Formats: sequence, C-alpha cells, structure tokens
Amino acid sequence: MEENKKTKKLPSFDEMRKVNLDKHVQKRDGADYVNWAVIKQLLHDKGAKKVYFEPVPMNNGSSLIMTDKEFKDSRGNINRVYETRIKVTIDDLVFEMQGPVMNGANPVKDNSMSQQRLWNAQTRLFVKGVAIHTGLGFDLWNRLEINEENVAMDDLSKHNIMKVAERVKEKLTLKMQRGMSYEDIAEKLNLTQEVLNSYLQYYTILNKLEQAIDKIDDKK
Repeated sequence: MEENKKTKKLPSFDEMRKVNLDKHVQKRDGADYVNWAVIKQLLHDKGAKKVYFEPVPMNNGSSLIMTDKEFKDSRGNINRVYETRIKVTIDDLVFEMQGPVMNGANPVKDNSMSQQRLWNAQTRLFVKGVAIHTGLGFDLWNRLEINEENVAMDDLSKHNIMKVAERVKEKLTLKMQRGMSYEDIAEKLNLTQEVLNSYLQYYTILNKLEQAIDKIDDKK
C-alpha cells in the first residue's frame, strides 16, 4: 500500500527568523537589501511549493499609486507621495502589501521616477511581507528599518557646525603632514589659497549667524 505523501509545510515563524541572511545582503541606491529571488529560493528550500508575487493594478490599470497633490523642495524639484501594492502567494498563505516607492532611504521625486524604481519597491515589499508573515529575514529587516528610522529622525539640533570645521581642518592638516603644502591642496581643489581661506571662515560666520538668530526676540 502506497503511503500518503504529506506536503511539507514551512517551519514556524521563530524557526524561519533564525535563518541567517547576512551573506545575501547587497547595496542598492545606498541602502541594504536582499534580492527577492534569494528569498523565493529559500522559501522553496524550506518546503514551500508555490511562491510568487504580482502587482495589484489600480482603476487606471497601473500599479503606481500617487497623490494628486504636488510638493516642491528648496530646489524646485516636484515630488508626490508615491506608493505601490502587491499580492503575495506562498502556498495557502495569501496577503497584500502596500508601501512607498523609495530612492534608497529617500522618497522618489518626479525627476527620478522610473519603472525600475517601481519594480524595486515591489520586490522590497515582497521581501518585507515574507519577513512579517513567515519570519524569514525578520531580524535583518528589523535592523534595516531601525537604521533607516535613525537616519530619518536625525536631530539637526545636535549638529555643531564648528565640529564640521574642526573635521575639515584635521583633514587639511593630515594632508600637509603627508607632504602636501597648503598651496598644493588649494590647487588640487581648483581654488586659490585666498578662496580656500574664505571657505574655512564660512563655518565661523554661520555659527555666529545661528547664535544671533537664537537671540532674536520673536515675541511682539
């Protein structure tokens, strides 16, 4: 009598999150990511029979979701809130994921929007969705999310422009200790020594300007 073959199921969430993905981490647009194909293969290796994702089209037939409102940055570049949505199938597990279209850790602007950006966003959603629902890559994804949040929430009030000036001067000193003259450095920068000196004064000027602004009494 032939034995009934049981379909192998994915391990538990806790077991899947133990799979180390560090060796699969790559860089794209300056941000860490894991290729979606690696995740798909690992799911199959762990017992999944059917693994795929597909874009969810909007009423206009496109999988790109965008707001009607336009935003402009200080340089006049136009930006909107761009998102996309995908449907993920892993055997009997089916779910949808929606998220922003990004340029690394930054929002995509109109002048850099492309089909590749949209595809990258969709594959990112697939990897994230897998991590959330199965545990595969969850710890790695959590680490990446925290890093991105730290960048986004960087407190400018803790920055000190004079520290930047100090760092620049240290770099200049190091160059001179290695044998370059101040004149050589200016020449390499396509600057005169006078212009280079003036640049170094900007830090002091901006620092004084910031202090002066803080002292302004805006209460009438």
